[in-house]
Amino acid sequence: MATDVQIEDSWKEVLKEEFEKPYFLQIRDFLKNEKNNERIIYPPGSLIFNAFNITPFNDVKVVILGQDPYHGPRQAMGLSFSVPQGIPAPPSLKNIFKEIQNDLNITPPDHGDLSYWADQGVFLLNAMLTVQKGMAGSHHKIGWQTFTDAVIQTLSDHKDGLIFLLWGRFAQSKAPLINQLKHHVLESAHPSPLAGNRFFDNHHFSRTNELLLGQGQSPIDWRLIG
Repeated sequence: MATDVQIEDSWKEVLKEEFEKPYFLQIRDFLKNEKNNERIIYPPGSLIFNAFNITPFNDVKVVILGQDPYHGPRQAMGLSFSVPQGIPAPPSLKNIFKEIQNDLNITPPDHGDLSYWADQGVFLLNAMLTVQKGMAGSHHKIGWQTFTDAVIQTLSDHKDGLIFLLWGRFAQSKAPLINQLKHHVLESAHPSPLAGNRFFDNHHFSRTNELLLGQGQSPIDWRLIG
């Protein structure tokens, strides 16, 4: 069954045991059933593993953890917080761009496609990889958290010096999966306007680059090219 999963080869290798487990087969059966019942699921099937396909396991340097894909038309693209070019940036993403401007004096871009970050090793992982159209949180209980918890655990176990950006209580609840003796965890409030202004002035973007440089790695260019 694992060979049927359309995911980048290095991820397929490190996660091969997960793809054979009953819970993962149940996820697949659930999504097939939803499709058969003509329910609209976001993101499209080809983009469910987009974060993995753009950022191979061997290239991951930074992890930004989100919760659900966007549930509006054409928004979800398989990268946490990201929307395709031509789609207005949602409020949380606008606040992320504001903090980058405050932190690094980078002018907010005119689009919200974060693929350029992913190309540099920023793994943009949502805890749930799918959602039903117009129904936030609708796939919380189908097994995705078991899978993405295993992804976080695998990153923690098999890599060193990663920087995890955990924004908000949900993301911070994943901290026990991370070995903080060999990785860096930066926490703050969620960028959503519902969190007030508590996300601002966390300086996570400059701090991430300082940590990368301190480990002899290239920093992230937080501008969005293109």
